[in-house]
Amino acid sequence: MTTRVLDPEPVRSLDAYVAAGGGKGLEAARTLGPAATIEEITASGLRGRGGAGFPTGRKWAAVVGNEPSDPRPSVVVNASEGEPGSFKDRTLLRRNPYRIAEGAIIAAEAVNAQRIVFALKASFRPELARLDAALGEIGRAGWTDIPFLVVEGPSEYLFGEETALLEVIDGREPFPRVAPPYRRGIDDVGPDPVSGAGSVMATPGGQTPASPALVNNAETLANVPGILAQGATWFRQVGTDASPGTIVCTVTGGGRRAGVAEFAMGTPLAEVIETIGGPGAPIRAVLSGVANPFLPGDRLDTPVSYEAMEAAGAGLGAAGFLLFSESDDLAAAAAGVARFLATESCGQCTPCKQDGLAIADILTRVVCGEALPNDAEELRSRVTTVGDEARCALAGQQQRLIGSLLTLFPETVRDHLEDAAVPDDPVLIASLVDIDAGRAVIDERQRGKLPDWTYGDVWSGQVPAERIDQRLLEAEAEAGTTRH
Repeated sequence: MTTRVLDPEPVRSLDAYVAAGGGKGLEAARTLGPAATIEEITASGLRGRGGAGFPTGRKWAAVVGNEPSDPRPSVVVNASEGEPGSFKDRTLLRRNPYRIAEGAIIAAEAVNAQRIVFALKASFRPELARLDAALGEIGRAGWTDIPFLVVEGPSEYLFGEETALLEVIDGREPFPRVAPPYRRGIDDVGPDPVSGAGSVMATPGGQTPASPALVNNAETLANVPGILAQGATWFRQVGTDASPGTIVCTVTGGGRRAGVAEFAMGTPLAEVIETIGGPGAPIRAVLSGVANPFLPGDRLDTPVSYEAMEAAGAGLGAAGFLLFSESDDLAAAAAGVARFLATESCGQCTPCKQDGLAIADILTRVVCGEALPNDAEELRSRVTTVGDEARCALAGQQQRLIGSLLTLFPETVRDHLEDAAVPDDPVLIASLVDIDAGRAVIDERQRGKLPDWTYGDVWSGQVPAERIDQRLLEAEAEAGTTRH
């Protein structure tokens, strides 16, 4: 383990952060100037820690390259962490919100931003409290004139998707956009296409350019002060050539202790699991959240890096590892994943919602011992079509993850179909609420969440994108406001 960005103990004040070297990255960035700051971030090889691993320096340069004279861009800190199995962003915020804020200020000055927006789920009360206190201290200390805005968003999984997050910031529902956020950011305008929320989205050919938005994950920005203070070469001293630096990992499941810790990129996954989770039953498979295929237990020597995990047929994602032991039913786990993704689909893309729900229903019937004669064939067919015409990654996640079950562990489904496996219930797959004394606390509300994003016993038959007006009225009634 290491502690480059994940402080071993909470940093309780801005003074304590400065005493430990905080603020030096911002000083260095101001000495270098915006262009050289972006060059240093690019040279470091820092990649986005939100899951996609996109080169951070290239993203910053793209914002500058697409920047209109007015309005100036916004920097958005994505701390809306909702990936099942991941608790690293919230741990970083609890330990040291000052480091993330310093990284955001550096980014904002590098791209000449007009504001810095921190986006968290409204349910993240401890993290919001720590962030609010830290931003107040930073403001009183006069670190920057750039205003801060904290947005408390919904519980939906798609709130973490970059373009859907921008929708929420602009006061709409978390439905993914088509236009890349670095080109057309918050407050988009343009002739086409219309989003599920009924607002008109900007496109590359939009008549009225909107300001770009630079969206970076909280962990990504936590790395920025150290890079500027100590240099790109220092950052590359650990990690691999394609995945330099460190990564904050979460481990849950498999009968082991749950926890969060920071490791050099390239550390074998088995070492990460043993260090955080301790000894436990043999592992049959690992999921990196619900964004990537299963990784079989005989591949735990795979280094934790973007390139190695992809080469192993899985993916690194947000490094939130869900463990399944030899006694776990992987078909039941996949049924739980399929249900989570299908429920969280917004419904803008028909195959994503309809095929996703069909996949979840089929797998549920299979593991419960109630399979229909053509379910095996229908499952393969639906996995093939669920990603058609998808505007975000969610449908592809369903396709890759369930497809990997059928390819790597076909016996798990076959045994249920042939009554060779004991009937089971789908595993509850949901976001983490907390990690308490080594125990993962998951969001039990997910059990009662319906495909229209309501909670109860009866689904309306509508998808979330069809319930926009009703959801707005419900939210306003709850808040005691009136719609105009």
